[in-house]
Amino acid sequence: MLGELISRFQAQETGTRVLPGGDGLHPVLEVSFQGTGDLLGTETTDIGTYETVLQPDGTLFGEGQGVSMTADGATISWHGTGIGHFTGPGAVSWRGSVYFDTASEKFARLNSLVGVYEFESDATGKSTAKTYEWK
Repeated sequence: MLGELISRFQAQETGTRVLPGGDGLHPVLEVSFQGTGDLLGTETTDIGTYETVLQPDGTLFGEGQGVSMTADGATISWHGTGIGHFTGPGAVSWRGSVYFDTASEKFARLNSLVGVYEFESDATGKSTAKTYEWK
């Protein structure tokens, strides 16, 4: 069951690379982004990178990691995986899970929860995401 909305952000792609896939057949698309948002009601600056592999059925499998930083110096790292599909030329919709790690007492509860996210990216590289606690 979905619980509280724990984060949301808006970002812009900052770089894209095509890398060789481990199987030699399916290239990996690497996308980096930077943006702003909020995490548990606190404003953050966010950076991250995810890698995507196109599956034979046309869906996408992705895995990413990044860091959210607050103005007072707290850092929260995250790691997520998800499944995506194209919603138009260059536009992708993702759904997946995300895990957090932080030494910050203010955000310590993130260390013991699973987040589920909705991530939308358009053809211009702009993206939005919402993450909910999975109870």
